Amino acid sequence: MSDQDKFAVEVIYALPTQQKRISVMVSPGTSCIEAVKQSDICRFFPEIDLEKVKLGIFSRAVKHDEVLEPGQRVEIYRPLIADPKDVRRQRAEKAKSEGRANKTTGAKVS
Repeated sequence: MSDQDKFAVEVIYALPTQQKRISVMVSPGTSCIEAVKQSDICRFFPEIDLEKVKLGIFSRAVKHDEVLEPGQRVEIYRPLIADPKDVRRQRAEKAKSEGRANKTTGAKVS
């Protein structure tokens, strides 16, 4: 396979204070995780665990072995800090205790 067959994809990882975007030339049939490994992004962010990391393409979750197409962007997702369901439950309980929500139905109190 020649270099002419290769195409560009991006690998991106973002933290609250910084981000890194690396363009990588890959061959047809390259998987998402292979592109991440090829980008060597772990050199900048050693906390990324390539075995467990969640990946996406343009905000759509994908499996590690999904094959890339030209122009795609592989996004490396960080683990969630808090479970969204727990956060919502805590917010609802707080509203009930403050009298902003009905204690039985959870509906807004006028």
